[in-house]
Amino acid sequence: MGGRSCSLLLVVAGLAGGVAGLAGGCTQPAMVAGPAPSNRSAPPAGLDAPPGARTGPARDEVLWIPMTDARGDTHRLETRVCRPPGDGPARVVVVAHGSPPDAAARPRMPLPSCESENARWFLSRGFLVAFTLRRGYGATGGAWAEAYGSCNDSDFFAAGLETARDLDATVTFVTSLPGARRDGAVIVGHSAGGWGAVAYDSQPHPRVATIVAMAPGRGGHQHGQPNDNCRPERLAEAMARYGRTATTPILLVYAANDTFFEPSLVQSMQRAFVGAGGHDRIHQIGDFQQEGHYLFTSRGGSSVWGPLVESYLAEQVGAEPPERGIP
Repeated sequence: MGGRSCSLLLVVAGLAGGVAGLAGGCTQPAMVAGPAPSNRSAPPAGLDAPPGARTGPARDEVLWIPMTDARGDTHRLETRVCRPPGDGPARVVVVAHGSPPDAAARPRMPLPSCESENARWFLSRGFLVAFTLRRGYGATGGAWAEAYGSCNDSDFFAAGLETARDLDATVTFVTSLPGARRDGAVIVGHSAGGWGAVAYDSQPHPRVATIVAMAPGRGGHQHGQPNDNCRPERLAEAMARYGRTATTPILLVYAANDTFFEPSLVQSMQRAFVGAGGHDRIHQIGDFQQEGHYLFTSRGGSSVWGPLVESYLAEQVGAEPPERGIP
C-alpha cells in the first residue's frame, strides 16, 4: 500500500437510542477494560523484566514489549496477546486505547480483557489481538510520553508521534511472535490511540496494511465541558502534517453525538487530511447511545462499527467474516 494518494474513509457513525498527550482525550468505559486479570504479570522493576517476559495461558498471555524512546532510553510496555483458535499464522491487530481526562486515572488503567467485546469481534475473525498499555499508563508506568503541553501552546502533532512510537514497538514485536503473520497487520485506535494511529500512518510502517481510527483526536472536554476542545485549529494543522506523508488507507469512525470531537471539528480535521493529498468517503448514520465518543468501547457498539470495519477490512486486506454461529 504506498504512494502519496492516501485513501481516507470517514464514517460519522452511531445509532439513535441505542511523537506529547492529553488532558481530556477520552477513556474507555470500565466495562470494556474490566478488573485486573488474574494472569497479569508484575510490573518490571526498572529494566529487570526481560524483553518479552510473559505470563498466562497460551491464548491469553501478558508480556512486556521493549521499546526505545527518542532519547535512547529503554522501556517495557505491558501487553496482552489474545490468540484465535488454530495454529496460525494469524493476522495481527494492535488495539490502541484512549486516555482518561483525569490524570489520576492513567496509572490505574488495566489491560483490556480477551473477553471484551472488541477483542472477541476480532478473534472470531481469526485475528491475533494485542492490547498495549503505552508509556505513562497502568503497569507500564513511567512518564506520560503523550503530554501535549499547555492548552494555549498545545503540540498535538508531537503527541501523536509519541503514541505512534509505542504502536510501532508493539507491531514490530507482536508480528515476530510464533503463530503471528509477519506482515499485513492492522492498527485500530480509539480516541488518543486513534490519533496515534493516524500519526503512525505518517511514518514508515512496512508491517501494517491498513489502519482504523475510532473517534481520533486530542484535547477534548476541556475543563470537563462537552464540545469544548483545546485549540481545535491545531488538530486540523496536525492532521494536514500527518496527511502529507501518510501512505496507508485509513478508516475513520466517529459518532454524530461525539461530544469530545463534534461534527464540525471532525469535518475540519478531515478536510485538512484530504487537502494534504488523500481522498475520502463520508457516511453519517446518526447518534450512538448517550455519548457517541464511546462507540468502540461500549457494550453493543460492535453491532454499529462492526459491519463498517468488516466491509473495510475485506476490501483492504481480504479479511473473512466469522464462521456461522460465532458472534
